[in-house]
Amino acid sequence: MGYFARVNNGIVEEVIAAEQEFINSYVSPKPGEWVQTSYNTRGGVHYARDEDGNITGPSTDQSKALRKNYAGVGFIYDVDRDAFYEPKPFDSWTLNETSCKWEAPVAYPSEGGPYQWNEETQSWDAE
Repeated sequence: MGYFARVNNGIVEEVIAAEQEFINSYVSPKPGEWVQTSYNTRGGVHYARDEDGNITGPSTDQSKALRKNYAGVGFIYDVDRDAFYEPKPFDSWTLNETSCKWEAPVAYPSEGGPYQWNEETQSWDAE
């Protein structure tokens, strides 16, 4: 069993769990192509889980890391990067090419919080 995202014009419209054989034979009335995604991949790292499904840390087998991030509805599938990532949250943020995660121009504070990004002041405001 794997996870597959239906991508239409670069945007993820649906994510399902299915066997590869189903995807190969599935004829959808909706436009788009099916692209496999990994439920355990975040930021380009594949994470291992214990028998209860809890994350135990990075997997020893990083060959399982697939397309940088687990796809979600509304995510972008970038064919050139072969990666899924969220839509850009703010104009000032940049995409980390290694993780395909958006990064603020100022690091998130290490103490206190929670904080919310303020695009106007380009800073983190305490909530």
